[in-house]
Amino acid sequence: MTVDLARLERDYYARHPEPDNPAQQVTFGTSGHRGSSLNGTFTEAHILAISQAICEYRRERGIDGPLHLGKDTHALSGPAQCTALEVLAANGVDTIIQRDDGVTPTPVISRAILVHNRHRREHLADGIVITPSHNPPEDGGFKYNTTNGGPADTEVTRWIQGRANALLREGNSGVARMPVAAALRAATTHQQDFILPYVSDLGSVLDMDPVRAAGLHLGADALGGAAGPYWDPISAMYGLDITVVNAKADPTFSFMPPDHDGRIRMDCSSPQAMAGLVGLRDQYRLAFANDPDADRHGIVTPQAGLMNPNHYLAVAIRYLLSHRPGWPRGATVGKTLVSSSMIDRVVASAGRQLLEVPVGFKWFSPGLFDGSCCFGGEESAGASFLRRDGTVWTTDKDGLLLALLAAEITARTGRDPGEHYGEMAKELGTPAYTRIDAPASAAARAALGRLAPEVVTASTLAGEPITARLTRAPGNGAPIGGLKVVAENCWFAARPSGTEDIYKIYAESFNGDAHLQQVVREARAIVGAALRV
Repeated sequence: MTVDLARLERDYYARHPEPDNPAQQVTFGTSGHRGSSLNGTFTEAHILAISQAICEYRRERGIDGPLHLGKDTHALSGPAQCTALEVLAANGVDTIIQRDDGVTPTPVISRAILVHNRHRREHLADGIVITPSHNPPEDGGFKYNTTNGGPADTEVTRWIQGRANALLREGNSGVARMPVAAALRAATTHQQDFILPYVSDLGSVLDMDPVRAAGLHLGADALGGAAGPYWDPISAMYGLDITVVNAKADPTFSFMPPDHDGRIRMDCSSPQAMAGLVGLRDQYRLAFANDPDADRHGIVTPQAGLMNPNHYLAVAIRYLLSHRPGWPRGATVGKTLVSSSMIDRVVASAGRQLLEVPVGFKWFSPGLFDGSCCFGGEESAGASFLRRDGTVWTTDKDGLLLALLAAEITARTGRDPGEHYGEMAKELGTPAYTRIDAPASAAARAALGRLAPEVVTASTLAGEPITARLTRAPGNGAPIGGLKVVAENCWFAARPSGTEDIYKIYAESFNGDAHLQQVVREARAIVGAALRV
């Protein structure tokens, strides 16, 4: 199961993508381009083209401030950073990297961009994060964060993707580059410390005093990722009792237990991948983990074990809405449309407005940026929220933040998030939630992404009247690339996979597991009938 690191790097430089093969073109999904050098989908040629396209995009939009460049601990992230630096330096882009060839979490890059741009209208900063998130060790990823600190929106990524693929078709003849040694010496390349500024600023978004006073024994699993260098400084600066495990980077990630499908995957919300830390839950008041770029979180409590991400998001939202008096009263609470309806009930009970958007954290970035959205969260264990004074913290997911919030919740209330969720479920109901894959041809997947609400002719879902048929998100009107059908106590959503011949069904019921299975059966039938129209 251990990836061959030598072959991975060799193929990164040696393999050349086929520009007319859609599988080997530059493709920005919900968060950047991802692939592997082993199959020719993440190579030096791809990174040369994307980096040059970003440089040209910056020039076209007048972005001339520093570009913050971060990488995680995946094996391909180092070579990709070298390639990107060759292009950025040759294009005269001022670039800031972590000193001493260090790694940098995604939220740290987002915060650095925002801090630089605060009160500026000119010479704005942006950034690149080289990471495939929690993907297997052989994968690489490359994403662009714009001047608002968040993931580039669809219009931006479409421009970059189109230009990068044009460069690939031209054999990258239009790419400017210089040797990496010269790029590192260039006057435009700046090596700084990202760690201390981020750690020092955490007190503006979290209440660390009660955590220190409570003396909580905390366990932090860095999963061999970019969070590793951050936990000891956090512990030292705020006087916390944190035991750190798997802090050392290992690009093979061979210490990881296999995930549900037998593959190595650094998914901090997977009970299988997190088996090691879950097994230690009785040794800590709280334990938590982050994926390799630290934009996701996994929370472990003695009683609940590894919390379902939906459960923790609901707890976090309820706590924050009652413990952040500095937040704007009119700020919305954001969730993706496949996140639990428990969040809807929590938000409604607090008298707040819900912002329901398509999958992808980029949809929360504008609201977090201007303070009109106080919290944004995804069912895949990614979230961020405002500083205590109601101003922006990050506009990308922050797994370190959500992990430490669990400690604040426990210290200030005397109950951990698992205990809070148990109380919440008694009050608001206990949802049963699932996500499954169903086979679908390429034509069927394309059709699913183009459905209109009117094609759903069913009037009930699992015995309840259907109240909404959605192909656009209610929060912002953006296409969801699929279908969501809602009833009073249940819902399902269906979205096509961008890479496999499947579509994904998300479903939830507040009437128990048997009712959930009925929802899933009817979801398959409703989607099947809609696709035959």
